[in-house]
Amino acid sequence: MGACLGICTLASCASCLCGSAPCLLSGCCPSAKNSVMTRLLYVFFLLLGTAVSVIMIVPGIETELKKLPGFCEGSSSIPFIEGRVNCNVIVGYKSVYRMCFALAAFFFLFAVIMIQVKSSKGPRGALQNGFWFFKFLALVGITVGAFFIPDGTFTTVWFYFGVVGAFCFILIQLILLIDFAHSWTQSWVENMEEGNGRCWYAALFFCTAFNYIVSLAAVVVFYVFYTKPDACALNKAFISLNLIFCIIVSIVSVLPKVQEAQPHSGLLQASVITLYTMYVTWSAMTNEPDRNCNPSLLSIIHQTAGNSTTAAPPGQVVQWWDAQSIVGLVIFLICVLYSSIRSSTNAQVNKLMMTEEGEGALSEFSSPGEDGAHRAVDNEQDAVTYSYSFFHFCLLLASLYIMMTLTNWYSPNSDYSSLQSTWPAVWVKISSSWVGLLLYLWTLVAPLILSDRDFT
Repeated sequence: MGACLGICTLASCASCLCGSAPCLLSGCCPSAKNSVMTRLLYVFFLLLGTAVSVIMIVPGIETELKKLPGFCEGSSSIPFIEGRVNCNVIVGYKSVYRMCFALAAFFFLFAVIMIQVKSSKGPRGALQNGFWFFKFLALVGITVGAFFIPDGTFTTVWFYFGVVGAFCFILIQLILLIDFAHSWTQSWVENMEEGNGRCWYAALFFCTAFNYIVSLAAVVVFYVFYTKPDACALNKAFISLNLIFCIIVSIVSVLPKVQEAQPHSGLLQASVITLYTMYVTWSAMTNEPDRNCNPSLLSIIHQTAGNSTTAAPPGQVVQWWDAQSIVGLVIFLICVLYSSIRSSTNAQVNKLMMTEEGEGALSEFSSPGEDGAHRAVDNEQDAVTYSYSFFHFCLLLASLYIMMTLTNWYSPNSDYSSLQSTWPAVWVKISSSWVGLLLYLWTLVAPLILSDRDFT
């Protein structure tokens, strides 16, 4: 009896995949609002594609595939079956490029379709919030088609698309970080003003001090391991400039005029931005072609333990996974999930992200009714709470960022025999850190410069 009920429940949820979002909401997550559930499902598609890319790029997967009889070209065959799959394409960085191309094409298609959608009542609103099974089939179809794209110049051209898209997504990450830091500071300052001020002040001070101490420690590590007395001049410039810029924005954040215009701005926000800037600086330096100025994490550990460190010989096989790739994936995961449930009170960030003002992430979940039960709510019948088109555009950029992160921002050489670090990747990351700092500085001084506008 229990098995029959379970099968019926699964069948009802499966049927909802072909219908509208409220149906899926009621069956699978009854306490969530329509706008949140839809964004989380699109993020699930993105994470699913990311997981497939990770599997395809795992070292040794090509060797294992070739062991399957009759699967890969040139592998051992079985009678009357000849391997027709080019396993050199479906694994490695080529597969990541094609998988992320499929994701980008999928989200680009929806970004175009969803331009100027005003509510969830129309047919495009129904397409945005429902028909998940058919969307999944469409994504699978685009993915299969992407693996039939001839090599030619596709990989090289798509690499530069990835560089530009990843640059833009890094800026979006910083905007979300500014929003998070603003919400964090506002919440704690309000709690401090309402009562038990000493406890909240201590927590505020501890978190701010922790961020600055970690950032300062990172600067010391950068100077010790990523610079040389007679070399690595660019690394020295990158570290010094970003340190100076972070000090400047930290000072500006506590100026009396800024505090008067924005009471919730302060050192906690600035410390979070400083810590993220140090991460981007480190990420940029790990892409330098000169291995003397770009030691691997393993070599740093050996050097710390007292062993001598030598530069990697030319032509050495590049490891797919390193520390900056793992950290980049973690930050990416946090950002896309936060962007799906966020509901900010920061007017400037809401304008940049094309979302409506809200009361916080928890406001995106429905309140229980009179009988105490949670029910799914379509909260976009009158007007959408976020720009459908811009949300898909952000996921498009996230697809390109994942592509560059999984391949360590390496550029393939002409015969595809190896991957190489490139200076464009370094400059893209460093310039994104500068643009991000400038953007944060603008959020601080904009109310003073444009005094006739409302920034509350």
